[in-house]
Amino acid sequence: MNAIVEAFAFFLGFLGWLMVGVALPNRYWRVSTVDGNVITTSTIYENLWMSCATDSTGVHNCRDFPSLLALNGYIQASRALMIAAIVFGTFGLTATLVGMQCSKIGGENYILKGRIAAIGGVFFLLQGICTMIAISWYAANITQEFFDQFYAGTKYEIGEGLYIGWSSAILAICGGSCLICAWGLMHTLLTVTRILHSRPYRYQQSSRGHVLSTQATSQSVPSNYGRNAYV
Repeated sequence: MNAIVEAFAFFLGFLGWLMVGVALPNRYWRVSTVDGNVITTSTIYENLWMSCATDSTGVHNCRDFPSLLALNGYIQASRALMIAAIVFGTFGLTATLVGMQCSKIGGENYILKGRIAAIGGVFFLLQGICTMIAISWYAANITQEFFDQFYAGTKYEIGEGLYIGWSSAILAICGGSCLICAWGLMHTLLTVTRILHSRPYRYQQSSRGHVLSTQATSQSVPSNYGRNAYV
């Protein structure tokens, strides 16, 4: 596997994992909209863990959600998916760091190290998929409530935390795809090289065996002429 591709994929995966850690505690996952409101006295913004409000004077108060079971199902699922994304990203960083060619960890068996790096790519893909599902699911509920004319509650808009989450998911998916594709290309090249090197060897063996058998046959055939025939 190309060392430059590995380093680039590791950088993308690390950046995606870092941005997941930034997006998860970000308070601005959704922000109350000012659409249709002539006078706005306060702004409400929420994330997966708490709800905050800021008045016109700049004073803000935050409160954690009191009960986990009282939350909507998509919030609970988004929490689990985001935590799983951080765990998958940690495994992906560890496996990629071990499997990189420029790393001395794991010896110099580059075939084994390439497989370990590919496993790290799979973890990066899982991280990106979990993040993408959690962010998109949360955003879908925001847009559904916003465009529902019969919804009587507070309507929200998409906050900056969701955009950070989407960016981290794209980076993680790109990093994992680079590692997996690079390993697949390396495996294909190794297979083709083995086939090309094995064919001439077998041909020489068969040709040599044919020559030896021909010589043995010529030596074993009795001559019909005696010594006096050449005098």
